[in-house]
Amino acid sequence: MTQNAYRFYLKIQQVEKVCLFELAWGRGQQLSVTLPYPENLTIFYQDWQTKYLSFYHRALRGRVVSTGTIIRQVDWEQKLVQAEAKLLCEFHRWLRHEELFEIRAIIAQAAKQKTENFLPSQHNTHVPTIDIFLTCNSQELCRLPWEVWEITEFAASSKIRIVRQPINIHDTPVNYQSKPCRGKARVLAILGDDTGLNFQVDREAVKSLSPIAEVEFVGWQPHERQAELKDKIVKAIKDERGWDILFFAGHSNENLNTGGELAIAPGTSLSMIEIAQSLTIAKQRGLQFAIFNSCSGLSIANTLIDLGLSQVAVMREPIHNQVAQEFLVRFLQSLAEYKDVHESLLSACQFLKLEKNLTYPSTYLIPSLFCHPDAALFCLQASRIKDKCKRWFPSRKEAMALSALILCSWQLSTQSFLIEKRVLAQAMYRQFTNQPDSKNSPPVLLVEIDEESIKKAKISDPRPMDRSYIAKIITQLTAINAKIIGVDYLFDRHQPGNDRKLARTLRSSIEKQNTWFILATSRNQAGGWFEPLPELASPNWQLQGDTFIVGYDSYVTHFTLLPRQYSRKKPLPFAYWLAIAHWLNFEQSGELLQPQINSSDNWVSQVKNHINQTTGEYEFLDLFSNSSRLQPLTKFSYKLGQMWMHPIIDFSVPPEAVFQRLPAWQLLDSNDSPLLPLTILNKRPSIVIIAAGYKDAGLVPGGDNFPLPAAVGFWRSQHPANPSTVFTGGEIHAYMVHHLLNQRLVIPIPNLWLILLAALLGKGTVLVLGNSTKTQKQEIIFLWFLLTLIYALASLQIYISAAILLPWLLPTLTFWIYIFLYLINRKSIY
Repeated sequence: MTQNAYRFYLKIQQVEKVCLFELAWGRGQQLSVTLPYPENLTIFYQDWQTKYLSFYHRALRGRVVSTGTIIRQVDWEQKLVQAEAKLLCEFHRWLRHEELFEIRAIIAQAAKQKTENFLPSQHNTHVPTIDIFLTCNSQELCRLPWEVWEITEFAASSKIRIVRQPINIHDTPVNYQSKPCRGKARVLAILGDDTGLNFQVDREAVKSLSPIAEVEFVGWQPHERQAELKDKIVKAIKDERGWDILFFAGHSNENLNTGGELAIAPGTSLSMIEIAQSLTIAKQRGLQFAIFNSCSGLSIANTLIDLGLSQVAVMREPIHNQVAQEFLVRFLQSLAEYKDVHESLLSACQFLKLEKNLTYPSTYLIPSLFCHPDAALFCLQASRIKDKCKRWFPSRKEAMALSALILCSWQLSTQSFLIEKRVLAQAMYRQFTNQPDSKNSPPVLLVEIDEESIKKAKISDPRPMDRSYIAKIITQLTAINAKIIGVDYLFDRHQPGNDRKLARTLRSSIEKQNTWFILATSRNQAGGWFEPLPELASPNWQLQGDTFIVGYDSYVTHFTLLPRQYSRKKPLPFAYWLAIAHWLNFEQSGELLQPQINSSDNWVSQVKNHINQTTGEYEFLDLFSNSSRLQPLTKFSYKLGQMWMHPIIDFSVPPEAVFQRLPAWQLLDSNDSPLLPLTILNKRPSIVIIAAGYKDAGLVPGGDNFPLPAAVGFWRSQHPANPSTVFTGGEIHAYMVHHLLNQRLVIPIPNLWLILLAALLGKGTVLVLGNSTKTQKQEIIFLWFLLTLIYALASLQIYISAAILLPWLLPTLTFWIYIFLYLINRKSIY
């Protein structure tokens, strides 16, 4: 059976009290049936129409002749529902007459056969449809709700759709498929007389097509003359750019002599005869579909299809303003989903029937679609941009290479390795360009208890470290007026005999010069924290800092971030408390906050409240760079196993610009301050960190020692006096303190992001090369080679100037793989 066998043409002619049903299909097949027309059908229709107009007596989009006095006490909704039931019952009873059985059987057989031949696929899951083009020769027949004719009881799973066509059609539609695509569809929306109406919903509904269509509005303005308005509308309709859709909202009425009338302004109408020529021109320029969201549109639809327009959607009866809006919103939603106009209209009617029938009864019977029999159903087309985008899809080899690079960049170990090497390159670049970042003296004095210090102190086992020895260091630091002392040792275990010495030393230092102490803490296996013993240090005069260090596969690369919100349950980072203490003692203006041994309030709360009162900030975590806090994007990336935009520790800064190293033995052997190194005497650092510098330091032996970062190794190679290959936790904390005080947090742009960008650039370049001559290809490739070098140099300077790390290796590799694969495939440049 051919495709035409699934399209039927049913013509119904009424001659006095008889109706002639003529069915045509396939290759000239025809069937005629004569059926009496029931007089009750007209009576029931008129009764339904009366009840319909009585219920929807206000805000109609048409001029309705009064049907008599409306009695407000009458339940017109109930009467309308009863009238609809009587009308449809009589209508279906008539159409189930045995004389029509053969017509229905032929249609049902075609539906069954189409269902059996239908093979659903990934791209075609729609239910097969049978279209019946219905023509009626009288207004009385045209007004009946033929769209609800229940032929489906024979129709298997196929959908039978009834579309209308006028009895007279003089012109033919334009073959739009032979015309070049204009890109986005164009919509002309005419907003007519809004007396008693509100078109805001209509306007917003049409504007919702803007992402996939160009929408323009035209309508009357106050004080605009009648002739000017008509001329403006006519010019808009026949715009040289053409339209795909014509939309009208407002009052309209039938008029057999003029082909229908549109109320375009108060007291001003425009007949279809007046704009027939403009509509014909618009049709030649692309107009395919018109929708009149107004009343009584049968004459309008007949006129437009007669002119050769492809499809017209109208309301056969007066329509309430809110119903028209509900219909339009649902219709345009379906149209925006690239459904054809018939499917969109049926979807909107189904919505009115199932979702809105209790609010707006009978309204699902009103909309109708008129269609030219030779025209394909109009639907919005997806932009040809999609076709162009397909050219940008990677080829098989490109996809394989891109996938491998993305997979590589996704690994945290790879990311840490690349950051390590990149920071090394930055250190070399700093030295070469003389940008060492040493504007100020180092803020930190790192007092290291190294192997030599342990030997000189005759400490047999540094695990745990002798607290009396730490007490001696603190005493000496107090003697040289050290204001802020961070101790990178845990004091959670008892050490009889030495605990009292350390406790007395801590209290004495605070009593003498209000020293700020930041003591180390760390999370234990039970989920709690290794807190200092209460007999050693009280939380009312000392701070506890988390010494956690971010590292992957032995690489220490990332900064330890502050949380988004402060919580007492989790201590803040060790380096952050040191930076806070420095700010309060050396940068804050106003009243100086000092720890007190006899304080009864928690010291953390005192510091937090003081900062809030002093700065006016609600969140005291905002003192330093916002980059030091965990950002939403970074937190989200953790769920993906990534560290997007997580700041790194900038080891490209020379250690001597970050801290001064002083072995503990040297500090203790100098009983008089003049024996201290000259640099410390000239300008004593404001922060002191007491940390381990021996091999067995840490919760587990060696846990506080880390592989030497490549950049730090480079700087140490410049000073042979320090050949150590060990990098301690104290040094890392010193770097983080330096970054906080100098607002120096380097943000790494994820490799993945720039790989995807490089892939787009690479594919775009390949597409350009494909349309270039041999000489042009050589010039383009040479230009990109220069740009690659420029990018490499620019990224080095951006790192220093803007604290942004732009990946270089993987994105560059991605781009040049595209070019290389193109050259291998084409072999056209040499």
